[in-house]
Parts: sequence; structure tokens; C-alpha cells
Amino acid sequence: MFYNRRMKTLVTGATGFVGGALTHRLHSMGWDVTALGRNPAKLNQLEDGGIRVVRADISKKDEVNASFSDFDLVFHCAALPSPWGRFETFYQANVIGTRNIVNACLEKNVKRLVYVSTPSLYFDYNSRMGVKENDPLPEPISHYAHTKLLAEEEVDKGSAQGLAVVSIRPRALFGEGDTVIFPRLLSRLKTGRLPILGDGENMVDLTYIQNVVDALLLCAESPKSTLGKKYNISNGEPVKIWGLVNRICDELGFPHPSRKISRNAAHYVGGAFEFLYSLIPYSPEPPLTRMSVSMLANSTTLDISAAKNELGYQPKISVEEGVQRFLKWWKETN
Repeated sequence: MFYNRRMKTLVTGATGFVGGALTHRLHSMGWDVTALGRNPAKLNQLEDGGIRVVRADISKKDEVNASFSDFDLVFHCAALPSPWGRFETFYQANVIGTRNIVNACLEKNVKRLVYVSTPSLYFDYNSRMGVKENDPLPEPISHYAHTKLLAEEEVDKGSAQGLAVVSIRPRALFGEGDTVIFPRLLSRLKTGRLPILGDGENMVDLTYIQNVVDALLLCAESPKSTLGKKYNISNGEPVKIWGLVNRICDELGFPHPSRKISRNAAHYVGGAFEFLYSLIPYSPEPPLTRMSVSMLANSTTLDISAAKNELGYQPKISVEEGVQRFLKWWKETN
């Protein structure tokens, strides 16, 4: 076993969804953990809970170097995951930030880096089923996917220089604390304005947040044979997304989506919105993007056999139980 709780651990992105869940788990298990992030309110909450915090912007090399001490293990969870924004903003957060973390790990002789990447690298605007880690990658369809691909290259450079690193690509994360997928979906469902995109029969992989945390912990203690590798992570139980949407609507008293828009028509509308909003400097996120259409209208699943066989990963919380936990949290906080 690589890790023991006396070793010093840093979590980047600790005020985000993944990093926050990981930080709380590590602290509850008695690990010597430091939380790095930028959100002052959330950092204060972590500090009030007895967790050591570091305020730093990972895109700034000096701040990263100043925040590193004698860490043995680093979980790099920080990223900008939005479906919309300026390329330079994504580049600074995802590429420069990762470069700074990797270089700091090398300079400070960190024993292992665990990196959170994304399966967005795999997807174009078509359905893809059972995607494996070594399948050919298409041209990135978003600034997020593009910069996360470049970030993986930064991690690979670190690996080539002797940094022990393991990466995961978790698919469509959800659960308590989610600020990206389900909240966006619920805001549209509540108004009754969300149509069914596609035929309503598409299958998707989801990943409950605590299963992702389990995967990260496994990466911290995985054998040397896993170093330098990337692993797909999901719940391993594809679901019909629109059937799940209807169950959520029933639970929250929202109307079921009833209107249907074909995948091709929705794709065209999303592209038109993107074009129009790109003409507006610092525009907000469009009401529909081609990336969101792809998520809601296409079938997208991952092959997670490598994670099972090489990391010992087994999803413990089902999609159904995870959704119930999310809804309980959502009702309490909204």
C-alpha cells in the first residue's frame, strides 16, 4: 500500500464539487489534508471544520509554489468545467494551472499525483458506447475538452520526468454539492420549458460523487503498474436519461417534458445560439449549446473494466440511491 494517513496530502479545487467531497472524506478518515482553493466563503467553512486551508490561484505560479510545502500526495481536482466561456479563461485554469501543479510536484519531490481529467475528450456530436481509454480521440468539441486534453499532456510530461501519477476520467458526476449537471437540468425542468432532445431513448453513464472519491483513494494506493495511466470511471450502469428525468420530476412535483425536438434540430439550434452569443463580449451561457444537446440526446457510455481490474474499483452507491441522496440534499438546501 502506497499511502498512510501520516503522509501530508494536498487537494486542489477543494472548494469545488469533487475536491470538496474528497477533502471532507479525507478529513473524516483522519488524514493529514490541506485544502487549496479560491472561494473565500467555502474555504472559511472548511477551516471552521478543522481543515487546514491554503488560498491560492493555481494559474499563478508564485502562488502555487508558495502554497506547496512538504506534501507527499497531491490530488489535483481543480478545473473550470463550464460548457461556455472564453478559451483563454479555460486555458489559464486548466492548462497553466495543471502545469504549475505538475512542476511544483516535481520540484518538491511529491511522491504521487492523482489527477482528475474528463471523458469529454472522447466525445464528438455522435453517440459512442463502451468507450475505452485508448480509443482514438476526436477533435475536441468545446474549450473545456480542448484544454483538459492539453492539461493531460502536461501531466504526461511530468510522468516522463519521473513524477508518479495516476489519472481518472469520471463521467457525468452528480450528488450532494453538485453545481453543474443536475442544478442546470432542474432549473430548466422547473419552468416546464425543457423539451425532450432526441428520441428519449438514449442511454448515458452517470457517476455518483462518492464513487468518484472511492476511485481517487484507490489511485492513491494503486500499484506501480498503474502509474502514467488514465482510467474511465462511472457507475457502470447506463440509464435512460429521460426516464430518470421523469422520475426526478415526479419526486419534485415538476411537469414531465413532453415536447420533442429531434437531435439534429436541437444541434442546429444550439449551434445558432453559440454563434449569436459569441458575438457578445463576455456573454452569459447560451440557453442551449451543442455540448448540452450531445449530453441529453446522445448515448454515451464508458468501459470501466480497466479501473475494476487494475485499481480494484467497484461502484458502491447505485444511480438510484445516489439520485435519492441528491434529491434529499436538494430539498434541504433549496
